[in-house]
Amino acid sequence: MIKFEHVGLRYGVGPEILSDVHFTLEPGSFHFLSGPSGAGKTSLMSLLYLGRHPTRGLVSMFGQNTGQLSREQLTKIRQSIGVVFQDFRLLNHMSAFDNIALPLRIIGQSEKEIKENVNELMEWVGLGDHRQMLPNTLSGGQQQRVAIARAVITRPRLLLADEPTGNLDDESGLRLMNLFDQLNRMGTTVVIASHNTALMERFPHKKLLLDKGQVLLEEPAPKTGLREKIMGRL
Repeated sequence: MIKFEHVGLRYGVGPEILSDVHFTLEPGSFHFLSGPSGAGKTSLMSLLYLGRHPTRGLVSMFGQNTGQLSREQLTKIRQSIGVVFQDFRLLNHMSAFDNIALPLRIIGQSEKEIKENVNELMEWVGLGDHRQMLPNTLSGGQQQRVAIARAVITRPRLLLADEPTGNLDDESGLRLMNLFDQLNRMGTTVVIASHNTALMERFPHKKLLLDKGQVLLEEPAPKTGLREKIMGRL
C-alpha cells in the first residue's frame, strides 16, 4: 500500500524535519501516528496525502513510485485517499450536504445516489438536521464531523486523519472511531494522527511513533502488558 525508503524532508535550506524515514504500511492496516510536538507528524502526513514531495528518498503508493508520476496520475491516486485535516478545510459557501457530496460529484456519481449516500452518512455522524447549514453556522465539533464525512464518503483505499476527535465529546469521538474501525474492516488502510493516549489504549492498533525525525513502530500491547518496539520496517 505505502512504502517509504530512506525518505528525508527539509524546508528550504534548513535542517531535515524527517530524516531517513523507512517503513511499509500493508493494505488494510490501521496505525496511529503519534509523537511529541514538533516531531514531524504534519510533515509526514503531507507526504502521505501527496501534498508535498520528499527532499530525498522514495515514496511508493499503491505500487507506484510517486516521484515518477505525471500530475494527472498523481490526481488519480489522490482520489483514492480520504483526508481529514485538523483545520477542516470546508468550503464556506457550500452547505454541509454539498461539502460532503463534493467528492461524489467529482467522480460523477448520480444525484440520486449522492442524495441517498450523503443523507445516510449525515444521519450516522449526527448531522441529519444540519444538511443545509453553512459551515460557519456550525460548531467546531459539527464542522469536524462534516470534514470526516466528506473524507470517508467515497470509501477511500487510504484514510488519513489529523486529530479527528480533537473537538468532539467522548461519545461522539467513540462513534467516529467505530466508523474508522468499520471502514478498516472493509479494507480501507487507516492512519490517524493523535495525541489522545486514552483513545489509543481503547483501540489497540499499531503505532507509528515519530521522534527526532525518525519513525519507530510500536506493536499493540499483548494481554501480558508487554510492548514490543521495533525500529525500521513494519
